[in-house]
Amino acid sequence: MLDIAVIGCGPAGLSAAINARSRGKEVKVFGAKLCSPALHKAHRIDNYLGFPGIRGEELRQRFLDHARAQGIVPSTEAITAVYPMGDYFELQLRQETVQARTLIITTGVGIARPLPGEVEFIGRGVSYCATCDGNFYKGKRVAVVADSPEGEEEVNLLAQLADRVWYLPLYQGEYRVADSVEILEDKPAELAGSTRLERLVLKSGRELAVDGCFFHKEQLPATQIVPGLALEDKHIKVDRDMATNIPGLFAAGDVTGRPYQLAKAVGEGQVAALSAARYLDARR
Repeated sequence: MLDIAVIGCGPAGLSAAINARSRGKEVKVFGAKLCSPALHKAHRIDNYLGFPGIRGEELRQRFLDHARAQGIVPSTEAITAVYPMGDYFELQLRQETVQARTLIITTGVGIARPLPGEVEFIGRGVSYCATCDGNFYKGKRVAVVADSPEGEEEVNLLAQLADRVWYLPLYQGEYRVADSVEILEDKPAELAGSTRLERLVLKSGRELAVDGCFFHKEQLPATQIVPGLALEDKHIKVDRDMATNIPGLFAAGDVTGRPYQLAKAVGEGQVAALSAARYLDARR
């Protein structure tokens, strides 16, 4: 069992991980393939203390190098759900589960908003893990929406179970999917139904009669994977210790609100890690 799991590998997440390691805690970081796209795209940064005029990508690499020097290598395994279990958290990955005594969320705000109806039908036709939920759709009709080629594994698994599978890849490339899968050059617009998901409405206006819709996203919004997380102005609500309303769960960086600034993210990551360490020490 981990002492601290960090979801997000941007400046806040790496700062949290480094400071957690400095307190002797067993920590693991889960993030997207490209840690901090915003920092990667920044042409020049002038307001980060001690590094005037530095390119965003150079600073991003320095952050990653610092983390690697501490033995911290972010995992790109996507977390599809988090279950508070009282004195620990269970993190559901696509192929396994991980347990951690505390959790720090640093997922930023650069994540696409859920589709209309997506949140409402979670567990009632909407899923983020074919390995977890695929067996519920044997002989049924499903759609898969993926933002990266990793979604093809989900499609091929469902092709062995479902009666019909539509695939909506939101990326360009060669699609390595089963011959029975129908690939659609379209985009999802809305999920609709009554008590369960019944239709996937596409941007073109076409409607697919589906029993389920699977989304493969590199990183899911925290509010979709952690039940009961309190929000304030559409951000995760925290106190000065970066603690949320769920005991043992902390948050830092842009996900906690404005200003969306690098120095704030790094500082909040440190505070969250130190608070998580104190929380762990107090429970011993």
